Amino acid sequence: MTTGTVAKTDECILCKLHYKKIRASINLPALSQIFAGRKSASILGGNTAKADADRFSYWAAEPKEIFEFRAGQKDPFGKLQKILAKYKIEQDHQGNHIGLPLRGIFCGGWIGYFSYELGQYIERLPETTIDDLQMPLIRLCFYDRLIAYDHIEGTCWLIALQLPNDSQKPEDKLSALERLLAESQRTGVQQPLAADLDNIDFAPIRCNMDKDYYLRTIGEIKRYIYDGDVYQINFSQRFECDYDARPIQLYHWQNHYNPSGYAAYIDGGGFHIVSASPEMFMTIADGVVRTKPIKGTRPRINEASKPPLQAKQINVRNFNELLCSEKEQAELNMIIDLERNDVAKICKPGTRTVIQPRTIETYPTVFHAVATVAGQLRKGITFCDILKAMFPGGSITGAPKIRSMEIIDQTEPTARGVYTGSIGFIGIDGNACLNIAIRTIIITGRKAFAQTGGGIVADSDPEAEWQETITKARALLAGINSVQRGADSI
Repeated sequence: MTTGTVAKTDECILCKLHYKKIRASINLPALSQIFAGRKSASILGGNTAKADADRFSYWAAEPKEIFEFRAGQKDPFGKLQKILAKYKIEQDHQGNHIGLPLRGIFCGGWIGYFSYELGQYIERLPETTIDDLQMPLIRLCFYDRLIAYDHIEGTCWLIALQLPNDSQKPEDKLSALERLLAESQRTGVQQPLAADLDNIDFAPIRCNMDKDYYLRTIGEIKRYIYDGDVYQINFSQRFECDYDARPIQLYHWQNHYNPSGYAAYIDGGGFHIVSASPEMFMTIADGVVRTKPIKGTRPRINEASKPPLQAKQINVRNFNELLCSEKEQAELNMIIDLERNDVAKICKPGTRTVIQPRTIETYPTVFHAVATVAGQLRKGITFCDILKAMFPGGSITGAPKIRSMEIIDQTEPTARGVYTGSIGFIGIDGNACLNIAIRTIIITGRKAFAQTGGGIVADSDPEAEWQETITKARALLAGINSVQRGADSI
């Protein structure tokens, strides 16, 4: 455990980091359930897919401070910069952060989300969509204690920040975290019911557009493409259904049946967010920014659901189809170029590069085509500078980005909100990791909202695009249905 002092300067509050490393088995669902029962909980990960993503899962609750920015207010980035600068981690004599001995780990600070419509404060965009959910555009919680789990090493890190005038000593904070960890070992979580994807009744599902509207709009988008306005548009529709179970049960279901590398659970008080996102928007560590867009998806069959040989044949066919698709290659290349341009705004000349060219990655239910773009940040660049240069991610707007966002606003009837925004952490040491909030469900007012979409290009088939959004929605709605069946049986 580290020791030391803290001091408050005129510029910010300096925090001393304290931590304890424990090598022990961990009950991931139980720990998530325990934290979900505490005020304003935030969970990042908590499933096995983290090992192949950013390595760490995090659990935090009972924040010291909450920052919210809502539509109609002014100067979001000025307010955000001020709140992010409020707390800083202690530095050594060379000006290096005294943090944990692991690259990129969250050592305390802010967890929350940025809604897609925050982009309206970056560029001049129309505002014609209906914001019926009325959620904050930004919501961040400052946590002075958390549990981190290293999925590679199999170790837990109990992390606490010592602030001036703390009511608790840092060792007491660490002891409280250790008790929660011990409690999770004694807590059982019922395995969620499996989904029945083939029997989802869409009759009670409400949508923000009907099929005729969707198909007509695809035609309009293709005209924009033919006219040279854009190369690609990410167009989506929103589904709504009743939801009576606890939000954490849906998170358990997603983590069990669809473990995703950038999953997140956010308790916003009057609403909850359950995200099963596989897509990383950005990471910041050691002065390097990275983004990893996804463009191109094919289904992957669970070999337990079909005869193994048949499942293997289908998976090989789908993998190779995605790998060789010229259309999918072109779509990802467009987004790589877009992201390279975004990164160039904030990085040192000559440092931006595609560090991972197009690669097909395997996930529990799908194959994805991904690439990674990175660059060395210029001196003096702040998190807000990075956000303004890159947000929202190009994979969920289209290209060129600004014109694509204008068309999205004109064609989608309701505000996207958190969907295709970003969820994650911003550490007081400058490290950050945010997802692209796809496969993300909002739960509010005993209702669940799920939104799905896809990239529309010149040769897109409207009927096929419609079916793709239904297929994606079916997977999300199946989880909701299974959780509610399980809740009814208790």
